[in-house]
Amino acid sequence: MALCVMMILLVIPASLAQEDMKGKVFLFPKETNTDYVSLTPNITKPLEKVSVCLRSYTDLPGTCSLFSLATPGMEEAFYIADYSLSSTIYINGNSTRFITASESLVWRHICVTWDSDTGVVLLWINGKLYLRTVSTKGSSIAAETSIVLGQRQNTFEGQSFSLWPFVGEISDVHMWDYVLTPDELLQALHSNAQGNIINWNALRYKIKGGILVQPKFQCTYLNHYKPCN
Repeated sequence: MALCVMMILLVIPASLAQEDMKGKVFLFPKETNTDYVSLTPNITKPLEKVSVCLRSYTDLPGTCSLFSLATPGMEEAFYIADYSLSSTIYINGNSTRFITASESLVWRHICVTWDSDTGVVLLWINGKLYLRTVSTKGSSIAAETSIVLGQRQNTFEGQSFSLWPFVGEISDVHMWDYVLTPDELLQALHSNAQGNIINWNALRYKIKGGILVQPKFQCTYLNHYKPCN
C-alpha cells in the first residue's frame, strides 16, 4: 500500500503542488505577450458571487493586466485591468470603468467584488471604496476556468494574449466565492484573510516564461511603508 501511495504522489504534476507564498512576489521583469502565471483555483460550481483581492507594484504609466479569468465561452469572464487614472472590470464581457487616483512605485491593494443577485460591483483600492455600479445582473461564471496573472487572455487557457502585459510585482492574490463584508475587506488589506478559491498561502500555480518568485522587501498599508513580515 505504501508503495502505491508513493507512486501516485510521483505522478501528480508539479504545477498542482501547493506553496505558501507569504512574503513573496511574482516579478514580471519585462513587457511580453508570452510570459504569465497560471493559477489553479478550487472551483466546483458556477460562480454567482465573486471577490478577488491582490497587490500590485509597478511604474508602468499605461494600461496593465492584473487578473484574467476566462471560461470556454467567455474570454473576459472576470478581468481586472489597471490604468494610470482608472481601473476597468470585465464581468462576462461587460466592462465597468472606475476613475481612480494612481501613484507609481506604491503598492496598490485592489479588491473587486460582484454579486449576481443584484449585479453590484465594488472596487476597493488601499481600503478606499469607489462608487458602486451594476453589471450583468442574474448571470453566472462557468465552473471551468482559466486564470492568468499579468496578461489578458484572448482565448481560453491562455493560448493567446492581447496587449497590456503587466510589468512589476504582484502579490497576495486571493479569491472567494462570496462577497466580502467591509470588515473582511479590511482584514484582506492587512493580509489577515485567505481565499477559499485561490489562497496565496497555499497557492497552486505554474510559471510560463521569465517570471520570477522573489521575496517582498517593502509593503504599504494605507500609504505607510513598513517592512514585510
